[in-house]
Amino acid sequence: MIAADSVREALKGVLDPELKRSLIELEMVRKVKIDGAKVQVELALTTLDCPLKDRIVSDVRRAVLALPEVAEVAVELTAMTPEERARVLREEGSKDPGGSIARDLSHVGQVVAVMSGKGGVGKSLVAGLLAVALAREGKRVGILDADLTGPSIPKMFGLSGRLQADALGIYPARTPLGIAVMSMHFLLEREDDPLIWRGPLVAGAIKQFWEEVFWGDLDHLLVDLPPGTSDAPLTVMQSLPLAGAVIVSSPQDLAGLVVRKAVRMAKQMSVPILGVVENMSYFVCPETGRRHEVFGPSRGEELARAAEAPLLARLPLDPEIAHLCDLGRIEAYDSQAYRELARAFGKAGAEKTRVPR
Repeated sequence: MIAADSVREALKGVLDPELKRSLIELEMVRKVKIDGAKVQVELALTTLDCPLKDRIVSDVRRAVLALPEVAEVAVELTAMTPEERARVLREEGSKDPGGSIARDLSHVGQVVAVMSGKGGVGKSLVAGLLAVALAREGKRVGILDADLTGPSIPKMFGLSGRLQADALGIYPARTPLGIAVMSMHFLLEREDDPLIWRGPLVAGAIKQFWEEVFWGDLDHLLVDLPPGTSDAPLTVMQSLPLAGAVIVSSPQDLAGLVVRKAVRMAKQMSVPILGVVENMSYFVCPETGRRHEVFGPSRGEELARAAEAPLLARLPLDPEIAHLCDLGRIEAYDSQAYRELARAFGKAGAEKTRVPR
């Protein structure tokens, strides 16, 4: 006869992979039910978004199946109450006052900056649509909106309101496709309030977005940088574990001149340039199907050579994009150009790694 006490005793040897403490000690084991040779265990995790929950379930099953007479183990997952989660995380925080629980529990595969050096080239739009294209391919994607004084990402995705936060950290907003988004937009009393901050405050907020937001398990985190080469881009390149940067430009010669400054900045900071995207490269007339280079001939290849990186895509001007962004429905947009960009981005990211400093 299998005893519930024996099951609990076996689970004392199963540790939470992140907190390094027994599931019994953390009071994660809610119930143990026994039906003949079958054992059902109910576990309460700190969050159901726990990136290591599959490993915890596997460890529980292995420990219980090792008991005599046990033939089958079922594990049911629930979440702790906010009070329980706060208690556990306060205990862990007291052991490591300088640590970041949200950062430690998040697992982000690749952090990539999307930058231009110049405003008005559609950098935020490219970041948003690249995230959408990657999400459609089944990738887990997040966007850290580092353009604190001019956040546009939430508007594109139709996101608003306050974010949930607890002892674990701040939970990002989620789009219908599941893209995680963190932006200063969510922290303002009114969306049209100006953010009148000096550089050190901007830098501190960007660091908090990385360290105190529970990003969960992501394949890609895209960092939408403001234009220029000053405080915010410098903070991102120095403080975040960037795998590389994507440079966004447009065909105008002036844009290319300014964007080359961003290219040089990335190189000086030893951040690999994964590729160049030329936005607003052409317009396709809906009546004739002909391409028109509204802003002059393409300079994408020229800029890519200067960056010593591939030209990932030449993206068109499309009035439908502006319309959908105004409606907060950017995820409804789909085009072959952005699907090809996502594939080229994935290939470039796999081929280049950051140069150690």
